Amino acid sequence: MKRKEAKPVFKPYVMNQAALLPASYEELIPEKHLVRIVNEAVENIDLTPLVSKYKGGGTSSYHPKMLLKVLVYAYVEKTYASRRIAKALRENIHYMWISGGSRPDFRTLNNFRSSRMKEVIEDLFSAVVEYLMASGHVKLENYFVDGTKIEANANKHKVVWEKQRDRNHRKVKEQIKELLKRIDVENEAEQEKYGENQSMPKKKMRSISQAVKKLEGGCMERLEKYEEQAKILAGRNSYAKTDPEASCMPMKEDRGAKRPWPKPAYNVQMGTENQFIVGYSIHGRVGDTACLIPHLDQLRKQTKRLPQRIVADAGYGSEENYAYLQRHGVENYVKYNTFYHDTRVVRSLEKKRQLQFRADNFGYDPQHDEFICPANERLHFIGTVRDVAPNGYEIERRDYTADNCQQCELKKYCTRSETNRKIQISFQLIRYRRQARENLTSELGRELR
Repeated sequence: MKRKEAKPVFKPYVMNQAALLPASYEELIPEKHLVRIVNEAVENIDLTPLVSKYKGGGTSSYHPKMLLKVLVYAYVEKTYASRRIAKALRENIHYMWISGGSRPDFRTLNNFRSSRMKEVIEDLFSAVVEYLMASGHVKLENYFVDGTKIEANANKHKVVWEKQRDRNHRKVKEQIKELLKRIDVENEAEQEKYGENQSMPKKKMRSISQAVKKLEGGCMERLEKYEEQAKILAGRNSYAKTDPEASCMPMKEDRGAKRPWPKPAYNVQMGTENQFIVGYSIHGRVGDTACLIPHLDQLRKQTKRLPQRIVADAGYGSEENYAYLQRHGVENYVKYNTFYHDTRVVRSLEKKRQLQFRADNFGYDPQHDEFICPANERLHFIGTVRDVAPNGYEIERRDYTADNCQQCELKKYCTRSETNRKIQISFQLIRYRRQARENLTSELGRELR
C-alpha cells in the first residue's frame, strides 16, 4: 500500500494578534548586553550640569537622562546620524528599552546634542569613561583608533581654498611692489627735474597721491585679508566661511559620484575598547596621520594615562606617530602603507619583481653605508635631508644614488629616471616599521588586527 506523503509542519504565524507576554522590553534584553552597560553607566554619573541647562516652566521636555542614554548607545553602535537614531527608536528593541518607549524625532535629537548637551559633553563623556574604567568594563589595554568624516552645517559654496589664497596673496604683493616702484620712480624723476626748492606740478602730485591712496586702500586691505586667512587656515587646505573650523573633505557617501565635490566637514577621531568609545577628538584636517598625537594628548588629559597598546590602520603609520608611541611607552600595533605587501605571500612574477625593486627591499652594507640593488649595483650616500614637522619633530632622511644604471638590463623595472636610481631612506622609520610588523604578525597582533 502506498504511504501518504507527509505534509510540512510550520509554527503558527498570525499577524495582528494581541500579545500578553512579554510584559516589558526588559525580558527581551540579554543580561550582559551593551545597552544594559550604557544604561548602568549613565545612571551612575551626576547629571546636574546637564539638567541645569533647562529652564523652569513651559511645556514638558524629553528627559535629558533618556536622551543622553540614547545618544551614548547610538555612538557605541557607531550610529551618528540623527535620522538613523530616530528610526532605531521606532524599530530596534534595544533603543526602545533604553528610551523607555519614548520616540523623540531627529530634530529633537539634533537640538539636544547641538545645544544643551554640547555645552557639557566633555564633562559628561569623562564621567561615563571614568565609570566604565572603575567598573572594569574598560581597562585601556587595547585601544582602537579610527576616524570618520562628519559633514558640517556650513555653506559648501562659500569656502576659502589655500591655493587660491596663496595666488591672491602673491598677486597683491606684486601689485604693492609695482606701486611702490612707481612712486619711487616718479619721486626721483621730479626731484631731478625740479630740485628741492621748486614745487612739483599739481598733475604729478595728483598721480603720486592716487598711487598712494590705491596702496593704502585696496591693496593693503586685501593684503591684511589674505594674511588673516592664512592664520585661519593654519596649514589646512581650506575652511568654510560660515564655519571656519571646518575644512573641505571628500565624503564617503560621494564615492563613485560623477563629480564628487568636497564638503565642509570635521574629521572625528574615535578610540574604542570593548566597543565603548573611550576617547574622541574633532579635527579640521583631512588626513588621519596628523590627528593621532592631538587625539592621544586629549585622551591622556581625560584619563590621566595612555593605553597599553594602540591599534590603527595604515593612515596613522608615520615616523612622528611611531616616535610618540615609543616615547610614551605605548605598544605599537599601527600599520603602515606597505604592511600588506610586506606580509602577504606573492605568487605573481610581475608583483614579485615590483616588490624586489622597492628601496626598502634593497640589501644594506653598514660597513660602507651602501645599499645594494637586485642587479648587485651599489648605491652610495650623497647627503642628508632634514624636515621639521609643525610641532617640532625632526625627520632625517639619507639620500643614496647608483652610478652605473645606464647599461643595466633591469633598469626598466627599477626606475623611469633617465639617469641613475636614487633612493631616500629614514633608518628610524625602518626600525619603527619593523617593530610594528613584529607586533602585528604576532599571535596577539593577528587577533587585534
